[in-house]
Amino acid sequence: MKNYLNFESEVKELEAELEILKDPFNKEGISEVNTSKILSFEDKINKKLEKIYSNLNAWQKTQVARHEDRPKAKYFIENLFDDFISLSGDRFYGEDKSVIAGFAKFNEKSVLVIGQEKGENLDERLDRNFGMMRPEGYRKTIRLMNLANKFNIPIITFIDTPGAYPGVGAEERGQAEAIARSIEACIKLKVPNISIIIGEGGSGGAIALASASKVIMLENAIYSVISPEGCATILWRDPTKTLEASKAMKLTSKDLLGLKIVDEIIHEPLGGAHRDRDKILKEIKDCIKRNLDEFKNMTRDEIYNHRKNKFLSIGRDSSFRNFDQTTSLVHKDTKISGVIKYLKKNFVIYLIVLSLLISAIIYLL
Repeated sequence: MKNYLNFESEVKELEAELEILKDPFNKEGISEVNTSKILSFEDKINKKLEKIYSNLNAWQKTQVARHEDRPKAKYFIENLFDDFISLSGDRFYGEDKSVIAGFAKFNEKSVLVIGQEKGENLDERLDRNFGMMRPEGYRKTIRLMNLANKFNIPIITFIDTPGAYPGVGAEERGQAEAIARSIEACIKLKVPNISIIIGEGGSGGAIALASASKVIMLENAIYSVISPEGCATILWRDPTKTLEASKAMKLTSKDLLGLKIVDEIIHEPLGGAHRDRDKILKEIKDCIKRNLDEFKNMTRDEIYNHRKNKFLSIGRDSSFRNFDQTTSLVHKDTKISGVIKYLKKNFVIYLIVLSLLISAIIYLL
């Protein structure tokens, strides 16, 4: 059974009618007339999807990024790589099932693959903590990244998390330190690392693994410092203002490419990656191959310097945000603030006024 988003109601109705037409036991049966109706309905659905998905706002893209049927990291790992060997444990505390990591073959060459995995159903999601990594997960990936760096093996990461796990136990075990160490490990690598944001790229939970030589996003993925709900709650104290928050945060792939936060966008099939998994699989495979080839003739030091300079250049040419002077965020002078400014400029007058006030109070007492 397909899952539909709230702005896909018309598509849902059309596809329900299409399923009735495709039923071999309906009253019309399979005929030339019925076949032409099916083709007509399929064309209508594609046009409707094209209209909807060409005009998605930032909040709607967030919903697509979180779609239940969207392909997860496990799907890409199983279908893009050969001879995958999963490795577990951080050698300090335990295993974190919210991240899948291990060595595999891509085009007959060894790579380290890391994927944040949310799970396909409720039981899996609970087991994998909805893709929210704990400190032991980050320490596991640090251990494996250092191993890959030692043996000159490229690293591919799939990012899909609402954020790092915010529980008390995770904080007690050094969540912030583990994230910082993971970012440091990524930046210091002398092998190419390619991060692909396939769904949600949430906060430090994402950037801990996305401090990469190439940061690539699927067209309908998001990448932000906080969720739109969290941002709306902080700024407006109203979690329903998700659309305003989503727009302000510049979390879509198009916005982030313009800001040079990400390096490339992988276009999705019409209606999102979940509607044509084979097509998105091919797009990602071509993208990984192309980007790995870019680093093929670079030395280890050149790879390190490329990554370092990439991050140092972010925000250097232009600021991220120019505030509109008509917005309510601009400070407006009141009469009182005008008086204060005047007194500050005329400090001697201020002292005279103050001394007169003190004298008057003493006289009255």
